[in-house]
Amino acid sequence: MRPPIFFISFAMTTSLMAQVSVPRFDIQGHRGARGLKPENTIPAFLTALDTGVTTLEMDVVITRDKQVVVSHEPWMSAGICTNALGKPVKEKEEKKYNLYRMTYEEIKQFDCGSRGNVKFPGQEKMKAVKPLLSDVMVAVENYIKNFSRYEVDYNIEIKSEKELYGKFQPSPKEFSDLVYSLIDQYVPLDRVIIQSFDFRVLKYWHETYPEVRLSALVDNLKTIDENIKDLGFTPSIYSPDYMLLSRDEIKRCHELKMRVIPWTVNDVSEMLELKNWNVDGFITDYPDRAEKFRGTLNIKAKR
Repeated sequence: MRPPIFFISFAMTTSLMAQVSVPRFDIQGHRGARGLKPENTIPAFLTALDTGVTTLEMDVVITRDKQVVVSHEPWMSAGICTNALGKPVKEKEEKKYNLYRMTYEEIKQFDCGSRGNVKFPGQEKMKAVKPLLSDVMVAVENYIKNFSRYEVDYNIEIKSEKELYGKFQPSPKEFSDLVYSLIDQYVPLDRVIIQSFDFRVLKYWHETYPEVRLSALVDNLKTIDENIKDLGFTPSIYSPDYMLLSRDEIKRCHELKMRVIPWTVNDVSEMLELKNWNVDGFITDYPDRAEKFRGTLNIKAKR
């Protein structure tokens, strides 16, 4: 029997609404929303969700007890952290607090939010610990379910350097396997991006977990083609320092079927200029600034 006309109309309307509501431009909250809340903490990620980001960007490291912790450095940063006795970590001693040699029970005794961040004077000062990646995902998914009702992606940077292998981090294989095993328990893999400056990490994911999207982080002066040759394959995303980009380079990325998502774009005029250059998104410490121009950012740029 043919469905009633009103049912078809409702289904078509619902489908069209869903299409319209999906953002075409990817605004990624850097370390959550570093300009607003302590970086790489659950409050920062929830704040980013409130601004309407489409992706949460974060960094992960590994502890002595093989836990995946959200942290930019594999040590306690002297710039933001306070030790278990309430004293600021000194620059000369920060690497003594090697997270790879500490258990998570030891790590969570440190407060990396109450001091604020002098580079981000508008950041709210609040007690905050370095969270487990699993705790971040649980908090974010619960918030989405109960409040924001809009699923976002996770752009997870594996903080890896060859000089740190075995000292501040495991090998790329062990590091990657620990991260994959964890995320596979909490969120669908089609909502995950793995990024890294360490091409050894990306090569391992490409070969071992080909279903996961990969992003090549770039901070060098090589050409796009040179970097892709070094990598050995074409990733889903090319993510350079935004100051290294030009219109021609963005065009070249698109010719290679890569999305272009530069970092870290905090100035509104630069956000709009890059959008006009046809980037596919950007990573920002201030997703609230991007929110004000959401309508503009979702307009297709002129070629």
